[in-house]
Amino acid sequence: MKTYQAPWGKPLVICSVILVALSVVSIFAGDAVRSHATPAFLAPFAQWLLPLIVLGCMPFMIRSYEITDDAILIHRLFATTRLDRSGLKSAVVIPQAMRKSLRICGNGGVFSFTGWYWSKTLGSYRAFVTDQNRTVVLRFEKRTVVVSPDEPEEFVKELSA
Repeated sequence: MKTYQAPWGKPLVICSVILVALSVVSIFAGDAVRSHATPAFLAPFAQWLLPLIVLGCMPFMIRSYEITDDAILIHRLFATTRLDRSGLKSAVVIPQAMRKSLRICGNGGVFSFTGWYWSKTLGSYRAFVTDQNRTVVLRFEKRTVVVSPDEPEEFVKELSA
């Protein structure tokens, strides 16, 4: 068993910091703007929308990746996602593998890049990424997954051993 950290890349840091800052501002500015909101019933919704988005994204934050004898474990804030190694066909380091991808459903940069994506080169895939420059493409029999451990080459070697 070996654990790999999930370092944050610059775009993830920038996007997360901006959204958290805007959500804090919206909480405090909401009361000041409430009297000017039209229609008035939308003011609380506008005030709490960004903080709720931030709170909704937090559980999907990726903390680390762990390789066991039979699985790849993706440790999130409150849960763990398990990828069974039995169907793993290949693991390749491809920096910026998510480049030119379309997000089908998921999070595009608040604490992580997670969800379902599509690109010409990878087809449909699932992403569990924090640094788009350290991506590893895992091809299984029926799906493709992209992860971003702190040591991508070591991660691939460990999977091959």
